[in-house]
Order: sequence, then structure tokens, then C-alpha cells
Amino acid sequence: MHFSELPLNKNILKAITDKGYDAPTPIQEKTIPLVLDNKDVIASAQTGTGKTAAFALPIIEKLIWNQDSKKKGKKIRCLVVSPTRELAIQIQDDFKTYAKFTNLRTAVVFGGASIEPQKDMINKGVDILIATPGRLLDLRKQEIINLSYIQTLVLDEADLMLDMGFIDDVKKIVKLCPKNRQILLFSATMPKKVVQLANSILNNPEKVEIAATSSAAKNVIQELYYVPKPKKMELCLHLLRNTIKGSILIFRRTKFGVDKLEKSLVRNGYDVATIHGDKTQSARQEALNIFKKGTVNILIATDVAARGIDISDLDAVINFDISNIPETYVHRIGRTGRAGKYGHSYSFCGADELNYIKSIQQLIQQEITLVEGHPYPLDKNTKAVNHKSAYKKSENTKPGKKKGRKSANSRKNKKRWY
Repeated sequence: MHFSELPLNKNILKAITDKGYDAPTPIQEKTIPLVLDNKDVIASAQTGTGKTAAFALPIIEKLIWNQDSKKKGKKIRCLVVSPTRELAIQIQDDFKTYAKFTNLRTAVVFGGASIEPQKDMINKGVDILIATPGRLLDLRKQEIINLSYIQTLVLDEADLMLDMGFIDDVKKIVKLCPKNRQILLFSATMPKKVVQLANSILNNPEKVEIAATSSAAKNVIQELYYVPKPKKMELCLHLLRNTIKGSILIFRRTKFGVDKLEKSLVRNGYDVATIHGDKTQSARQEALNIFKKGTVNILIATDVAARGIDISDLDAVINFDISNIPETYVHRIGRTGRAGKYGHSYSFCGADELNYIKSIQQLIQQEITLVEGHPYPLDKNTKAVNHKSAYKKSENTKPGKKKGRKSANSRKNKKRWY
């Protein structure tokens, strides 16, 4: 199929051509007609399948039908809710690209940045708003944002949204929108809680599923290194000097781990950029920009960067820490090997992560290629650590501390990073 075969406005088709696209991806081919037909949709698709365009193109098409020539007095008719700032910015970039030959106005709002410019932007009139949940509700509370005119609500990366604890915020947002609104829910995976949410807010949704949600990227050559935890840094330097070249994205589990690895690599002569939740939005955007431009070839990040960030021509992903959530591994390595190109992933597994690798291999239904001939092998007699039993044991050694000892009010008032 060619894009011209879809019922899209000539100005949208012109923008698609300018972008260099010719044929829609499977998720776009299946979803666009459903959105244009005003159906609620629940779609399961991995990152990198073109799902943003799958909802952006038909939404722009529908808004063009009632396009207001005046800039002032515009009402928010489409709301896209995104779990992270980076993803929200990426979605806005895509909407701007596809709507550049129209009179539609887009805006993005998120926490971690000054709220006043965002207020001014909304007050000037916006057709399409992309927002993170916290900042959206803050602006709604201040009566800056009016959701009464929403025609289409998009919940993107729903599984990540719920993993980050936004379930209550999402339900509030849905209630603030008109009852006759269209809802499009996109999720890389479909765990039970996402299905339950969909069933509670969608109206007879059409289901779209592209490939198995548990499958790892086919164009990624995956390698596994068993290595003692204290030797991971040496292994990383060894591979950077001898094997891994080009643009590299390194994942660590914690913000502390990102900063520690950054210092070690800088001491060894590497230029790196970093992204994690304690960085200001401007610092995170600057890190991403210099990485995309090639000023630095190594970006170290926590999983805040695992989804939604569009980095073209990424050569390799290093899992310095193995994720304890198997699906996160799939999202991480999905950053490379995109658009028909091949990429590599290198996973460093310590003794305390052996069970994580087992769970990952069960999810993707394949064994990751084991590399044994490296200088820092893990003792073959090392046994996997049972994390649950280890946790219980540590609990028992400290009888004064109980699980879940924080009060409900304490948890409620916890400062959000977004």
C-alpha cells in the first residue's frame, strides 16, 4: 500500500513525502482507517514500528475538517498523554512534521521546566496538546487548560505509564474529557493491568496487534557476557577499545550508576553525555542533542530513555546492568537495529542478575548468544541469587523495620520527578 491510497488530505501527504516516507507500516495501515472511522482503538506495537504516525496522521486529518483559520480562540481538540518528557517532545516533533502544511497548532507541556511559558503557549490557542500527566493536571487545576472540547484522547506507552504509577492520574484525565470522546490506547506490552484499564475506559474498541509483544528486535545481534560485578567496568572499557564502535547507548539501572560510569569513562578519555531523572529538562535535552549530532558518541541513561527517544543510526546498546523487568530488555535493545538496519546489543550479567537473564530468555523465547572468550569471565560454579529470599532474610535481621513502613500520607506527598 502507498500512503496516497489512504483517505488523507493532500497537505498531509505532502508532509509525508517531504519526510521521505512512501508506504505505511503495518501499524499505520491497520490503525489509520479505524481512527478516521472514530473507533476506539487498543493497539499493541513495539517501539520503532511507526505507531506515533499511526495516530498522528488520522488525528490531523480529522482536525483539518474543522480547521479554524484564526489562531486565537483555538480549543484543545486532541490530547496525547505521555509518561515521559522525552517521549512527549518526540511526539510533538512528529505532529509538527506532519501538520506543517496546515494551520493546526501543537504544544507540549511537562514537568521539570518553567510553567509560565507553557501557560502563555496554551493561552495563545492550541489544537493538539501533548502532555505528561502531572503537569497536565497542574495546569488543569489552575484552570489554564480546558479539556471540555477534546475529541480524541491518546494514551501512549500505557504499560510504562502504569508502571510509573500514573494509573490514578490517567483515570482523572479520562473523566475530565467529554463522554463522547474517542480514546486511542497504545502499549508495547499488554499486561493484565493495561487490559483492565482499557476495558474500563474504552467503548467497544478495535484491537490492533503488530507482531508478538515479547519478540526482540530481529535486526539486533544480541550478545551476553557473564562477568563479576566488580569487573563490569573493565569489560566495558575492553569492548569499547576493541569491539564496539560508532554511536552507543549504555543503560544503567540507577542515577548513581549513570554518574559513576560517566566519571570512569571520562577518566579513560571518552566523551559522554548522560540522561536521568535528576537532570533538569534543559540538561537532558542538551545531552540528547549533542549525542544526536555526534559531538559525543556515548550516551549513558536510565530506563527513562528506553522508549520514545528517536535516535537514528544507533550502532549499539550496552546493558551495563540487566533489567529486572524482562520487557524492559526488549525496549532497550529496540533502540538499535531500526529501519531495516542491523544493530548490536551487549549485556553484562553478574551473579546477582542470572535469574533476570533467565526470565528475559523465557520472554523472548530464545537464548542470547553467550560470549565466553573475554578477559573477565564469571566463575562457572557461581549460583544465581534468589532475590526474594535474600530480601526476606535482610528483613528478618532488622526486626525494627517493617515492609511498607511509610504511611499512606508520606507516600502520597512524595515529590514526583516529572
